[in-house]
Amino acid sequence: MSSTLYRWSLPVSTVICACLLILILTTRELPPMGMILNDSKRVFAASMDIFLDALPFMFMGVLLSTVVENFIPETFIRRMTPKHPLGGILFACVLGIMFPLCECGMIPFVRRLMRKGMPVYIAVIFILVGPILNPIVFASTFMAFRSEPEMAYSRMGLTFGVALIVGLLLTRFLKSSPLRHAMSGGHSAEHIHTHEPQHQHDHDHKHHHHDHTHDHAHKHDHNHGHGHSHGDSRLAIMFSHGTSELFEMSKYLMLGAFLTALIQTFVAQDSLSAIGQGTFISHVFMMGFAYLLSLCSTTDAFVAASFAKTFSPGSLLAFLVFGPMIDVKSTLMLLSIFKARFVLTLSVVVAVTVLTGSLLFMHFFL
Repeated sequence: MSSTLYRWSLPVSTVICACLLILILTTRELPPMGMILNDSKRVFAASMDIFLDALPFMFMGVLLSTVVENFIPETFIRRMTPKHPLGGILFACVLGIMFPLCECGMIPFVRRLMRKGMPVYIAVIFILVGPILNPIVFASTFMAFRSEPEMAYSRMGLTFGVALIVGLLLTRFLKSSPLRHAMSGGHSAEHIHTHEPQHQHDHDHKHHHHDHTHDHAHKHDHNHGHGHSHGDSRLAIMFSHGTSELFEMSKYLMLGAFLTALIQTFVAQDSLSAIGQGTFISHVFMMGFAYLLSLCSTTDAFVAASFAKTFSPGSLLAFLVFGPMIDVKSTLMLLSIFKARFVLTLSVVVAVTVLTGSLLFMHFFL
């Protein structure tokens, strides 16, 4: 409990200090208590509306993520990985559709796949597009923009376009390994097993008949006594994974909903409209907003939809595509696997591609 309070104390105190500083600079006096209570109610109501709208999709995302984590074998994906670069890019997009993992669980999952031999460029594309190209995110975006269903289709289309461009750039210019540490594990183990010395195999074969009865009895007793405990442990692991991911995602969702409600309550609508209707600045603003909020892709559409009256559709599209690809928490997780120079270059390429693509979609489709 104390550690949770410690983690939340800094951001909460920062928000309070920022609000007080704004009051000092603008009014130089505290507003009446009645106005404070009224604004607090508006902030609470707006943040709860966003949170409750997004909650069912967050639950579905956590459930499917837990199933993928515990029941999909990594060897199955490794066998399906194509050799051709273009096929690898398409394969990474298909993986995103098949396995609806959020960005919180994506990087640990991909790290294991790379240990099994998945090429780096496919892994990077999967990290970028996996949190967006899945049925849960499409459904949540469609529901959030009920009156503008083209936003859901545009989000998927722009994500696929970014995957294609970034993937082609990676296959063309990535010459050396961007990994911080060399991957080891499944691939090297298989290599050693394949080249096992022949005399060791013969030695084991000579003693096989002698130990057959003992091994059979031991395995029979072991399986008989521990079959239920194995199933119980699997359920316990699934429950632990699901609750930890739900808690992690809900923190960011609550913080995002709260900050969004603060902006809508205290920032003048004229100021928001001036930024939101700008051709270029609105896209940059919403991309930066998405980076800082670090929302889960299953819930960010409801935050974006709350700005639909003040911001242009193209800027909301940039928010919906850039945020799940590159944000604060994903940057930190990427730095745990890849070199800092590669992460910085990848972030810049994704930002430029999303910005250009959202401007084009705004001009031709939205």
